[in-house]
Amino acid sequence: MDIKRAIEFTEKVFLVLIACFTVVAMGQEVMLLVESRKVELKDLLLMFIYAEVLGMLGAFYSKRRIPIAIPLFIAVTALARLIILQGKDTDPTILLYESGAILLICAACWIVTRIPQDE
Repeated sequence: MDIKRAIEFTEKVFLVLIACFTVVAMGQEVMLLVESRKVELKDLLLMFIYAEVLGMLGAFYSKRRIPIAIPLFIAVTALARLIILQGKDTDPTILLYESGAILLICAACWIVTRIPQDE
């Protein structure tokens, strides 16, 4: 087995593990929501992140590459969830930094989706 095949095999094993762990994490989250009988926005955003991770893995297996916009969407969702989790007692400067980061990532998404893709 040459080194390229070994690396590709290792990559595939880890991607399958990531998919399995994501599904397990989603199941755990659903169980917590069922037990608490309460769904909040932070829970929905977390489930959206899990769904986007699975979508990113699906995109990789169908096209053999990950569109850069998907991790950027995940980052925006994660930052929005962070803002929601922090609550109202957080320093307003931190909120400005986080919202500025969201704005920069959204600008990056807009730019990369305008670039023609070679397929």
